[in-house]
Amino acid sequence: MPIGSMPSEAAGRGGNEDAPGLGLIVHSGDFARVHYALVMASAAAAIDRPVTLFFTMAGLRAILRSGSDGTAGWLHLPGGSDDSPAATGAEVDARYRAGGVAGFEELLNACVSFGVRFLACEMGLKAAGLDRGMLRADLPIEQGGVVTLLAAVGRNGALLMV
Repeated sequence: MPIGSMPSEAAGRGGNEDAPGLGLIVHSGDFARVHYALVMASAAAAIDRPVTLFFTMAGLRAILRSGSDGTAGWLHLPGGSDDSPAATGAEVDARYRAGGVAGFEELLNACVSFGVRFLACEMGLKAAGLDRGMLRADLPIEQGGVVTLLAAVGRNGALLMV
């Protein structure tokens, strides 16, 4: 592929059966870490690698439904270890976008467009005191466990914990 060209939107859909799977375990609730997991997922799917985002524990807060004030759950995540302790996901996202970096919602939409699989960990939901109904309805989130994740990634796939 020539430098600067982009794969088609559908390139990641379903993934390449011969490509090893990539599973990203989103365990952290820090905005910067979750943001980078979305960067990795969308990039891998763009080159036709099957990708599964597995949200668990504090990472589940990134895919919570909008609150009563209409704001998405990720906006309230702590900014991350590289930011001031008081920074929120909303503040870091605004700074990233101002600097030309893809925003959180843009990356989520890219992941959906490229066919990234979204899994919410059953155990993580229970441990965090959450239920499936508290997660975003606009994302194709499935509920599953570690066995589901391992099966999706396959024997030759890679798992990264964020």
